[in-house]
Amino acid sequence: MEEAGVLLCRYGELFLKSGNRRRFERVLADNIRAAVSDLRDAKVSTTHGRTLVRVQRNDLDDAAGRLERVFGLVSFSVARKVDAAPDLEAIGAAAVDETRAALARDRPASFKVESRRADKRFPVTSLEISRRVGGRIHDEIGLAVDVHTPALTVGIEVAAGGGAFVYGGTRAAPGGLPVGASGRALLLLSGGIDSPVAGWLAAKRGLALDAVYFHSPPYVGEKSRDKVLTLARKLARWQAVRSVTVVPFTDVQKRLRAAGPGELAVVLYRRMMMRIADAVADQLGADGLVTGENLGQVASQTIHNLATIENAARRVVLRPLLTYDKVETTGLAQRIGTYDTSILPFDDCCSLFVPAHPATRTRVEDVAPAEAKLDLAAEVAAAVAASERVAIP
Repeated sequence: MEEAGVLLCRYGELFLKSGNRRRFERVLADNIRAAVSDLRDAKVSTTHGRTLVRVQRNDLDDAAGRLERVFGLVSFSVARKVDAAPDLEAIGAAAVDETRAALARDRPASFKVESRRADKRFPVTSLEISRRVGGRIHDEIGLAVDVHTPALTVGIEVAAGGGAFVYGGTRAAPGGLPVGASGRALLLLSGGIDSPVAGWLAAKRGLALDAVYFHSPPYVGEKSRDKVLTLARKLARWQAVRSVTVVPFTDVQKRLRAAGPGELAVVLYRRMMMRIADAVADQLGADGLVTGENLGQVASQTIHNLATIENAARRVVLRPLLTYDKVETTGLAQRIGTYDTSILPFDDCCSLFVPAHPATRTRVEDVAPAEAKLDLAAEVAAAVAASERVAIP
């Protein structure tokens, strides 16, 4: 395999983790390995604040597309490896070649050189490397120098383990923390715009996710179920979701609707979902629940209702979208690739049997009489026993 097939990966927040940094780096490296595992001869290694991904040259574009979806990485570059005992002549020649390649690809109008010298035994300082190599690029190519707002940044990294890496340009990655570094949670996933985005944001903070979906046939058809599974597969491209547990919800939903006033229906549904999700989380080893709930986006999403709903859960309930408006959420859904699926015209169970004017200031004592008419533990056990777990590749 040619050494030119290397991607130089950078991470940001992991530097702040002090004693946990090695664990975070290990999780990140494992996630990168998983992302490129089916590429022939792919190898991943970590050294001095960088992760290196080596692949065959014809797999570079494919590998780069996958790294753009690995949480914990802030950026990466397709780099050229200079030999194990580099000198400034070899580094300069490689930098000129990388600049020519960038000119052919992107036609930048200006450039600067940034250097990093992890190997302090290298006889030229980082500043001097940048100055001398930048001068050579300017002399040989004639490209204008702009050290403040360059169109192209040519990077040089002298590695501590020997050799150097030279690259022309950097590609952004999503940042955040590597999936799994913050534990595991269960996402309440519907077919709407909000919950997939909430799951993406939770994964960006390092949570590995499974999902639970509440299905109400025949009022909600199989196309709605398929829609949710499609959304889960889209999240899986970000390493965010491992499985979806499909819970039949029709019967208990009808009983809840009949047990109390119609204006309490949404809160009663959501409280039951919390109880069932807790039971599913018990099976999956998840320590928290994640929802797409917002504050004030619909009439039922008041701070009073959210508190009453959360009261039914035994775990912490995370709401990543709590302060987002719909424009922000929709924009993020478009960016991460879930929007086009979310707007397909298939309903979910929360749209069923909903009154025109739901209660907005419920308290636990308001819903207690309705819930007392049901054997809640038996309802939860029956729903979980009838559920189906779908692995998401």
